[in-house]
Amino acid sequence: MSDPYRVLGLQPGASPEEVRRAYFEQVRAHPPELDPEAFKAIRAAYEQLTSTEAQDSLFQLCQPEEWPYRRIKMKAGVDTRFHPEDVIAVLRAWSDLAREDFSEDFCEVDL
Repeated sequence: MSDPYRVLGLQPGASPEEVRRAYFEQVRAHPPELDPEAFKAIRAAYEQLTSTEAQDSLFQLCQPEEWPYRRIKMKAGVDTRFHPEDVIAVLRAWSDLAREDFSEDFCEVDL
């Protein structure tokens, strides 16, 4: 894959705003209707730079030594067993089973 900075005409380490501005300039110069191959390369370069920047900014916020959950060992897998209490909880949430006040359902009857 070619260098995304070169495709967008940028210097390595350009800011996200510069990347965005260069992307739109390149799209105006090579619209997808007239130059689909160049547009595909421009779009791929833009996506590569934006995803890399998003990952870099995420990892710069919290260094590995400071990660709060690094010592917690997670158990892989999903509990697929049938639990009757879960069924009852769902039925109560979706119905009137847990309801205690039915006063709004009563109306006066004229005889």
